[in-house]
Order: sequence, then structure tokens, then C-alpha cells
Amino acid sequence: MVYSSIENPGLLKVLSFLKSHNTEYLSGQDLSDVLKISRVAVWKHIKKIKELGYSIESKQKLGYKLTSNTDLPLPWEITQGLKTKLIGKQMFYFDKVDSTQNQAIKMAENTQNNGTVVIAKKQTSGKGRMNRKWVSPEGGIWLSVIFHPKFNISMVTLFPIASATALCHAIENTSKIKPEVKWPNDVTINGKKVAGILVDATLESNKIESIVLGVGINYNVDTNEIKKKIDSTGNFYGIESLKNFQKDLSLVNFIQEFLIQLEEMFNLLNEGNIKKIIKDWTKRSSTLGKNVELKTHQGIIKGKAVKIDNDGALVIFNKKNFRVLAGDIFHLTN
Repeated sequence: MVYSSIENPGLLKVLSFLKSHNTEYLSGQDLSDVLKISRVAVWKHIKKIKELGYSIESKQKLGYKLTSNTDLPLPWEITQGLKTKLIGKQMFYFDKVDSTQNQAIKMAENTQNNGTVVIAKKQTSGKGRMNRKWVSPEGGIWLSVIFHPKFNISMVTLFPIASATALCHAIENTSKIKPEVKWPNDVTINGKKVAGILVDATLESNKIESIVLGVGINYNVDTNEIKKKIDSTGNFYGIESLKNFQKDLSLVNFIQEFLIQLEEMFNLLNEGNIKKIIKDWTKRSSTLGKNVELKTHQGIIKGKAVKIDNDGALVIFNKKNFRVLAGDIFHLTN
């Protein structure tokens, strides 16, 4: 099923009324009279609301009472009270999809989808960097965001750096967790991966037509199950889940905070305020200062990671400075 933040008015009317009267029972007739819909429509909406993970208690002669909220990242839950001007004002939720990135790339052709978020309960063909598979079971946060930016094409490679920093801010602001960033786009906890960033850009005549940001966050996943599927890959270095560290972390509050922080970073890029982004990322980096090995299309580069440049390139020193914009990085122990 697909749900959006701007559709399903009947269902949302019933849900909103149940939420605002959650200390009492509401009869089907009361809901029908107040909302001006048939008793059959009320019953169908109640059934669908239950299927979406809300708990509703039913009692004969009394009616219905909402007893607990859903734990799904449904559009209307996230957009309600969301303090952004652009990002997330329109959202689409998929029960199951090949990948949110594929869906968002199709939608990105329409400039009216600027800031639109595509989110899924489960992905069947999640995408990682370099066309790798991203394991995306239930319990994770799998989303993509569409942008039609004003900034120069030279900043495209800085975008994943800014996005990873925004995600760190969101984790810090909603929990007691202190994440780190591993170049170029991984967010880690205790050296293990908790989230990854993917960027697909459409360029034309040296201008950015659109950017689609893909984000995979291990929010409440079975890390052992994911490990079984990917620990044989050469770039595997461990998996973590946010809920392992913060049991009371609210899914909706966390996603809202991430979208707020992402919009702030997006605005900084549009304003050309690169220094703040670089400073923020550097403060959280687990890569800088370490001896590293990078596998690139040009070969393997070894040396000490000393800084990132204004375009997000990693600067490695080994007798001289090397700039690397993309590659697989390994932190060396010596």
C-alpha cells in the first residue's frame, strides 16, 4: 500500500477524531454523524487504522477508543508539527518497495516535488554506494529526499558530507548517543555502521537538475540477521542499531529532527556556507588522523587522513598530499 501526506482524508478524519477523544469511547453512529460519513465507511476506516498499527479497543454499546499509536513512519504522523519550510511537506509511505531511491528518482523530474520525502517500511532491493545491495528489513528507516538546489555543481560531492552531519545532529539531539562519521558518508557508533548515505544527481549543461538523497538508518533492526547477509563483503566493519542504545527513542520525533537538521544543512549549502559544514563534520570524524587505505578506480592509496577539502574530498598524506573524492576506505591499526 502507498499512503501520502495529502490524501486519505476520510481515514485521517476518523483517526484525528479518535486521537482527540482518546479518553472516551466513540460509537460508530457518533463518528458517522460528526464526520458526515456512513457507518460502513467508519467501520472500513477503523479496520484500516488497525492494520496500520494503531491499537483500537472496541466495546459493544460503547464504541471505539484509541489506546496506542502506531510505530510506523506514516506521513501524517511525521508532517504533523514538522518545523521545516520545504523538506517533508509532502511525503509518500510504501509498505514495501524495491527502493525509495528508485521511486524518488522518478518523481524528481517534477520540480514541484522539491523537498518531497519517500519512505518505506521495507525495501526489497535497497541501494548502497557503488551499486551495492543495502539490506533493508522492517525496523529500519529507509527514506529518500528530492532536492532541486540552487547551489553550484561543484558542491554535489559535499552534499553527502552535509547530510551525514545532519544525521549526527539528529541522533545527538534526540538521544544520549554520540555518533561519528566515517568518510565519505557512513554514520557509526562505537566504530560500527548505523547509517549510510547515497546521492544520485541529475546534471545538465553544468547545472544541477535534481539531487536525490537516499538514507538508510538501522533504527530498530536485528543486527545479527543483517550481519549474516553482508559480513562476507570486503567492506563490512560491523552493524549497530539505534534502539540498542536508546530504548525510548521516538521514531517520529527522530525523523522530524533529521528532516529539520537536513534542511538547515541544505540552506547552508545554498548560502555557500561551506566552512560550518566542514567544521561540523571534522569534529565528528572517525577517519581524520588515522592511517587509512583507500581502494579507488586509480588503484590503492595508503597514508594518513589529514582533512577534507571544501568539495568533500579526503586529503591523504604519504610523502605528498593525495585528494580522493570516492573510494572504499579502511582504517588501519598501524
